[in-house]
Amino acid sequence: MKTTPSPPPDGGRVRKPSTHQYPLSVRLKRSWRLYVLLLPPFVFGIVFMWAPLYGLQMAFKDFSVALGINGSPWAGFKYVQQFLDSYQFGIVVKNTLLLNFYELLALFPLPILLALLLNVVRRAKFKRTVQLITYAPYFISTVVIVGIILMLFSMSDGIVNDAIEALGGERTDFLSAGLFRHTYVWSGAWQTLGYSAIIYLAALAGIDPELHEAAKVDGASIVRRIWHIDLPGILPVMVTLLILNMGSMLSVGFEKVLLMQTPLNLGVSEVIDTYSYNVAFASSIPQYSYAAAIGLFKSVIALIMLVLANWLARRVAKTSLF
Repeated sequence: MKTTPSPPPDGGRVRKPSTHQYPLSVRLKRSWRLYVLLLPPFVFGIVFMWAPLYGLQMAFKDFSVALGINGSPWAGFKYVQQFLDSYQFGIVVKNTLLLNFYELLALFPLPILLALLLNVVRRAKFKRTVQLITYAPYFISTVVIVGIILMLFSMSDGIVNDAIEALGGERTDFLSAGLFRHTYVWSGAWQTLGYSAIIYLAALAGIDPELHEAAKVDGASIVRRIWHIDLPGILPVMVTLLILNMGSMLSVGFEKVLLMQTPLNLGVSEVIDTYSYNVAFASSIPQYSYAAAIGLFKSVIALIMLVLANWLARRVAKTSLF
């Protein structure tokens, strides 16, 4: 009596080995174009991110240009302690945190709102026009942006002050200590709003359209569909970007702050980055070791804030970066 052999799995098809089962040489040969594309950012990271870490030892040395990094004597934590004891420490840390928290509160939700609104627009021409208008300012250099701000808000002949005076108001110095943070943050919102919304639009494009179709059948309004479908769909992206923003909480737009500084607003515009720059390059006696210690302090605190933000996001939102 003959027995019929059982059919092989997968209907008799021969299962091909997965990509990771091939030897490294075979994978390199088959995907060499992808590795070539990976090479430029890899080299960039080595040259501009990892190699400069060698200079961090300046923070622990009495650095001398004549002796170089290796020849300069060790100073221990002298310059870190000098920064912590400096009367400028509290001022620059406070200014940096206030400016960053204000920027985070103002700029983080705006791109999300813009992306959600653009996602429900069905007129393609209108949608492209809005995207073009909001994207364009991002590609204007910081120097030009500050030049536009100075011209528009000039006390003498700025068009904004001219309009205020024509309406019966008084001319206002928008770069004064009381208005510096507002001018900095909201000009940044105008510049980066459209570009920051791109990643949220990409996340919204990945949401299954059938979810919206089912919600329409159930009679859900646009607001309810945004709240129950779109927002949960982009929540992982929101959490990831929030964590990254928390990691850069002590870093601001250095060039923009420096260009917008005046003697009248220095009390609120002097942040860690500009203070470090002034110590190293703008003082009568450059203090490179002191400036390196300030930068090291900022990086360590930023790393701690990044880890704490990631831990909090994992506990609250069940989503984290690592």
